[in-house]
Amino acid sequence: MRRLFPVTDQTSADQTDREWSLDELAEAYEYPELGPDGRGHWLRANMVSTLDGAAQHDGRSQPISGETDMRIFGTLRALADVIVVGAETVRQEGYRPARAREAFAARREAAGQGPAAAIAVVSASLDLDFSLPLFTAPLAPTLLLTGAAAPADRVAEAVKAGAQVVVAGDGAAVDPARAVRELADRGLRRQLTEGGPRLLGQFVAADALDELCLTISPMLTAGDAQRISGGPSVTVPHRLAPACLLEEAGFLFTRYRRI
Repeated sequence: MRRLFPVTDQTSADQTDREWSLDELAEAYEYPELGPDGRGHWLRANMVSTLDGAAQHDGRSQPISGETDMRIFGTLRALADVIVVGAETVRQEGYRPARAREAFAARREAAGQGPAAAIAVVSASLDLDFSLPLFTAPLAPTLLLTGAAAPADRVAEAVKAGAQVVVAGDGAAVDPARAVRELADRGLRRQLTEGGPRLLGQFVAADALDELCLTISPMLTAGDAQRISGGPSVTVPHRLAPACLLEEAGFLFTRYRRI
């Protein structure tokens, strides 16, 4: 891997094509300072796309990913307080709880974090299998972000399974901006979303997304696969500023931040 941007005299070693350590990746993707002198929370998205804009192949993102992309995926998870994901992605990708990783234990302890990020699932219907390890064996209780009109029987089933139900909408649907605030109010301020595309589109439309970490895969798939974000378009496109660009084996690892 090598750094293409930003380029400074101090980063000459980063421009040499070599394998980066997990510590180096963690420093490259470090969250901005949060607290009294910074933002109260920070929501970043991590997605992968082919050259022709496909976010999935055969309904899953894994076929267009690669080894280094997965290392960055794991690093971003290890830096986060909470991972926000849509219910359909949980069902399609077979989501499991985030795991504790020894390589990041000291960093998380110094940041006042638990051993692993919590998972927060966005769902209006709560149509989920509560017998899955995501609910029965997490290191941190799984949260369910839902609306006030969520089915009472499903809410009761979720609570019985050990999940924490968080109301983040006045009706059936979840208000994306409110979801971000509700998580931050619970101390989960370093936020990461891994989609799917519909959830990311909702965060974009609500202007709640602070950062996009996008892996551009050197592949072409054609077909009619989803883009990284979906749903209604915004009135005025949101512009982000480039923060970092890494490259390895044709994969580009980009990082764009709110201006």
